[in-house]
Amino acid sequence: MTGSRRQPTLDDLARAVGVSRATVSNAYNRPDQLSASLRERILRTARTLGYAGPNPTARSLATRRAGAIAFMLDTGLSAAFSDPALSITLDALSTRVDPEGHALLLLPGGDDGGPRVERVLAAQADLAVAYSLADHAPALHAVRERGLPLVVIDHPVLAWGARVGIDDRGGATSAARHLLDLGHRRFGILSAQCLSRPRQGPLTMDEAMRSRFRDNRERLTGYREALATAGLDPESVPVWETSGLSREQAMVGARGLLDSEPRPTALLCMSDELALAAIAAGRERGLRVPGDLSVAGFDDAPPARWSDPPLTTVRQDLARKGGLAGELALALLAGDPAPEPATLEVELIVRDSTGPVPA
Repeated sequence: MTGSRRQPTLDDLARAVGVSRATVSNAYNRPDQLSASLRERILRTARTLGYAGPNPTARSLATRRAGAIAFMLDTGLSAAFSDPALSITLDALSTRVDPEGHALLLLPGGDDGGPRVERVLAAQADLAVAYSLADHAPALHAVRERGLPLVVIDHPVLAWGARVGIDDRGGATSAARHLLDLGHRRFGILSAQCLSRPRQGPLTMDEAMRSRFRDNRERLTGYREALATAGLDPESVPVWETSGLSREQAMVGARGLLDSEPRPTALLCMSDELALAAIAAGRERGLRVPGDLSVAGFDDAPPARWSDPPLTTVRQDLARKGGLAGELALALLAGDPAPEPATLEVELIVRDSTGPVPA
């Protein structure tokens, strides 16, 4: 039986060029240490021999660094590319850590509000970033078990690691007050997933407040406080949980709210994507926005400004949040102690999707 052909090694390449192992290693890892002609000779000989370069696994074992940051999502991988708010945050973080030689390893979430434990335990990463994970997600315990530094974006709130978040409650309060000032008294709330059982559908306010996601609870609290201050009963406001953040999933919830009796004249939506779905659902039913229905979102991602009508929403500085998370990650990787949590301010941006209550 003919054995498989042995792959050339770094030693083989060093002998073929007539230089030391260190010189060959520098050609791949520290090219500034070699002349351009010598590096080109090494790489040309490597191509001739079929040498693919240093083994990354062996390199990580030697340095005890993987050169990657595990970015843990609470939902599927598609959200990293389809949810504008997440995409902007992720872009800002990667822009900060990429020049320092750190790659991002995306770990998709599952039914328990975070990635599967086995994925976290197997991930070749030097640090973990938790993006809006559920309270007590098993993935967080896996990070702690591995002893990885942790940066939390938004939530949960932990006694360890670094964190950057926003004033969710204040933003929600400002959106509800704006609609109350316009005369609205019949509201509906379109909520992001709460991990209720069964998933997706109408919830009582009390059920929604038991969401495992802190931002949901904080935004609901902001809505409730504003409604109660105006003399309304928050418990009578219909809430609909979506199974995800996509517009297609949100359309189901928006239709459910608009079919409520009496029909709401204003919808408070926990993200811009949910709000844009609510506008589309209203048009399906022949409702004018804002003539018959007012809609307010949360995030102020670019589609909020491009929509028809432009969306009234709560602006958070997504780029700053992602960039700050990147700075926190670099500080922890450098061995610095975790700083105090940072909470970024938000601002209500009033556009054309909200108007006075219909006569």
